[in-house]
Amino acid sequence: MKKSLWLVSLLLLAGHTRAQTLQQQLQAAFNKLQQDSQCRYASVSLTVLDAKTGEQVFAANPNMALATASTLKVITSATAFYLLGEDFRYKTLVGYNGSISADGTLNGDIIIKGGGDPTLGSWRWATTGDSYLLNVMATAMQKAGIKKVNGRIIGDDTAYGTQAIPDGWIWQDVGNYYGAGANALSWHENQFDIKLKTGAVGTPVSVSHTVPGMPYLTFKSEVLIAPAGTGDKAYVYLPAAGKLVYLRGTYAVDQTKKNVSAAIPDPAYDIALRLNDTLEKLGIKVSGAPQSTTTLAVSGQPAGILNRELTTILSPELSKMAYWLNQKSLNLYAEQFLLAMAKQGGKEITFTNGVKVLQDFWKTKGVDPYTLNIFDGSGLSPGNRVTTLTMARILQLAAKENWYGHFYESLPTYNNMKMKSGSISDVLAYAGYETYKGRPLCFSFIVNNYSGSTKGIKQKMFGLLDKLK
Repeated sequence: MKKSLWLVSLLLLAGHTRAQTLQQQLQAAFNKLQQDSQCRYASVSLTVLDAKTGEQVFAANPNMALATASTLKVITSATAFYLLGEDFRYKTLVGYNGSISADGTLNGDIIIKGGGDPTLGSWRWATTGDSYLLNVMATAMQKAGIKKVNGRIIGDDTAYGTQAIPDGWIWQDVGNYYGAGANALSWHENQFDIKLKTGAVGTPVSVSHTVPGMPYLTFKSEVLIAPAGTGDKAYVYLPAAGKLVYLRGTYAVDQTKKNVSAAIPDPAYDIALRLNDTLEKLGIKVSGAPQSTTTLAVSGQPAGILNRELTTILSPELSKMAYWLNQKSLNLYAEQFLLAMAKQGGKEITFTNGVKVLQDFWKTKGVDPYTLNIFDGSGLSPGNRVTTLTMARILQLAAKENWYGHFYESLPTYNNMKMKSGSISDVLAYAGYETYKGRPLCFSFIVNNYSGSTKGIKQKMFGLLDKLK
C-alpha cells in the first residue's frame, strides 16, 4: 500500500513538473540563481521575448540598466545592418602627389588614405591579407610607371580626427590587442604578437621576438612566472603613438601559448613601413623614411595631400565583416561600425556621434534612448549601461529583417545555443536566440558584480538558459 502511494505521488510530481509553464520554470530557476552565494551582491536581469510576435515570455528586472560587456555587439551589428546595409564596404585610397618624370621617378609622396576599413591587412580573407594588399599597392605603382620615389610613403589616418580610443575604456585594456584603437587607417587588425621566454615560478618573463617584427618599438617586461593554474594575467601597456612597451602582471608556468597580443600604436605608420619594405625588395627605391600623419604632426611637418589616385581597395561586405565581429568578438570591427554610422548620419566621425546616431535610430523604433546609455560599440567600456528588455527587443526586431540570416549566422554557439557572450571584470552576459517547443525566442541575460569564479557563474547561467530549449 505504501509503495503504491509512493508511486502515485511520484507520478503526480512528474506530471506537475511537466505541466509547469516555461514562465514558471524560468521563475524558479531565476529565483535559485538570485539566492546563490555568487549572486549575493549581484545585479541580475533576464528578458525573454517571442522572437516572432514580441510578446514577453519572461522578465526579471527587465529595466535594470547593466554593463553589457560584448553582448553590446549584437546591438551595434544589428544597427549597422539597418543603417549601412549588408552590402556596405569601406574604401581605402592609394595614390600620390607630385609628378612622375620620364625616367619613372615620382617626385612626391605615395599616400595611403584610410577610410575606416578594419579588415585591411587582416588574415581572415585571402583578399585582405597583408602580403596580398602590399602587392596590390606595389603593382598599382608599377602600372603607373613608378620606378623610384623621391619622397616618402605616408599613411594618412586623418579622416577620423585624433581620438582612436572611446571614452570609458580603462588603462589596463588599452595597449592589448582587444583594446586597439579604431583608426581611419587600420592595419593587420591593429595588433601584433609578442613571443615570450619563460622559466621557473618566480622568475621574470622576457621578450623573445615579435610577429611581425616591430623594429621601431622597445620592450620592457615586468611579468613574473606564476604557479600552474593561475592563467595568463599579463597585460601590455602602450599609449597610442608610443614606442616603449611595458608588459606587467603574471603568466602561469603551465601556459602553452607563450605569447601575448598587443595593439599597434600607430597603424598608419606600420602600413607605410611595410609598403616601404615591399618596394625596396622590388627594387623601387624610396628616398624618405616612412611616415604617418601622426609622426609628421609630432615633427611639425605638413602631411601631403593625395591628388592622384592609383587604386582603391574595398573591404569585404558588411555581412561578412559582421560574421567575424560576433564570432570572434572583434572590438575593432564594432568600433569601426559605430564610426561609419556617425558618417552615414552626416555627423563628424566620432564615437560620441556614432552613439547618438545609434540611439536616434532606435528611438524611431520605439526604444527609449536612456536604456542605451553607452560609450562605445564593442562593450569594452565598463561604464556602458543597457537594459535586457531593450537588447531583447532589438534582437526581436532584427529577426523580421531580410538580412536576419546573416545576422543570425554571425552569432557564436555556446551551450548548444545561438548567442553572443560578453565578459569583463565581474560581468557575464548572453544574448541570442533559441526555440522552445517550436516557438522562436530571443533573450538577453546579464549578471553584474558576481563573486567567485567566472566558470562557476557561467554554468549556473547555462543551467537557467537550458530551460529555453
